[in-house]
Amino acid sequence: MGEATPLLELRGVSKRFGAVEALTKVDFTARLGEVMALVGDNGAGKSTLIKGIAGIHTYNEGQIFFDAKPVTINSPRDSAALGIEVVYQDLALADNLDVVANMFLGHERTQAMGMLDEDSMERTCIETLQSLSVTTLRSVRQEISGLSGGQRQAVAVAKAVMRNSRLVILDEPTAALGVAQTRQVLDLVRRLADKGLAVVLISHNLHDIFEVADRITVLRLGQNVHEFMAQQTNPQEVVHAITAGKMLHVPGMAEVEIQ
Repeated sequence: MGEATPLLELRGVSKRFGAVEALTKVDFTARLGEVMALVGDNGAGKSTLIKGIAGIHTYNEGQIFFDAKPVTINSPRDSAALGIEVVYQDLALADNLDVVANMFLGHERTQAMGMLDEDSMERTCIETLQSLSVTTLRSVRQEISGLSGGQRQAVAVAKAVMRNSRLVILDEPTAALGVAQTRQVLDLVRRLADKGLAVVLISHNLHDIFEVADRITVLRLGQNVHEFMAQQTNPQEVVHAITAGKMLHVPGMAEVEIQ
């Protein structure tokens, strides 16, 4: 972990929805081999920031750099082409399909005559799960409906990794999980970074964040109020930044030049 050039860098990005300023000149980075936690109260702008990276929203201003090159992200396809994958809270898994079918949904491999190449897909599925040290699945032919919350999260993450992603964004991956399942998912998050990927973790759970994060970015009312090194701070400082972090200007107030 060092001060290497970020894989992803946002400089001064803003997003407006009509008269509402959801993000105001936000700077944000994600580095290979690191977990960057993104925290803030409800309405802080976390989802808007991530949706801009994912190509669901387009920022109104600011610059995006990927691999130190300026890029434009206008659609989820643009984002995916860069190697950015987002695992949303709802996981977007099909309950009635097995693990293999879910991992390849929309990207199925076919043989001659248009037949599905089940053997190849199953092998890749198993290899990907093994590379992430996911050992809790009884079979990759289990239907998703029969899996626990932690197992579902593991499948969703493995699906993202399998697409040759370089940046994986995880939206509240431990929400509604028990203690043991949370532990499994946090171990998985750390392994993603240890494999050399850049990871962005959105969470309200500061205990989870301090377990796995290298850096912590705090958003407050659409502004980036602080970036901490996790080992050099504590939950009290982070909570103070979330609730009372110093902002450049107060949203809704006209900017007044101070004499």
